[in-house]
Amino acid sequence: MATTVNPVVWFEIYVSDIDRARNFYETVLEKKLSDMPMENSTDFKMVTFPYAEDQNAPNAPGALVWMKDMDAGANSTVVYFGCDDCAVEESRVRSAGGEIHKSKFSIGEHGFISLCVDTEGNIFGLHSMK
Repeated sequence: MATTVNPVVWFEIYVSDIDRARNFYETVLEKKLSDMPMENSTDFKMVTFPYAEDQNAPNAPGALVWMKDMDAGANSTVVYFGCDDCAVEESRVRSAGGEIHKSKFSIGEHGFISLCVDTEGNIFGLHSMK
């Protein structure tokens, strides 16, 4: 029997003030969020929601993110889909009617991402380790 796997591997909620947003989500959810160290980066900060280390656990990890030149509000929640190499899926975006917001780039030890725009104007992410 084939196993159905949810392709969502990560989500991000973009914020203007990461401390204010962290306080909001910690208060509302009554969960402690954790800093995600990002080496030598002044362009973005991340605070993660709690998640199970077991990849088979029924949850999708995610974070609050402050990123230079990425506005919060409206279209500021990004769902990431797992890929072997995000450049492959990225190469299909334009022919399917979408756009590339930011082509594949490294996020250090956490792999690579591409930020794309679907046909409805929604940003979504592709993530891979290579």
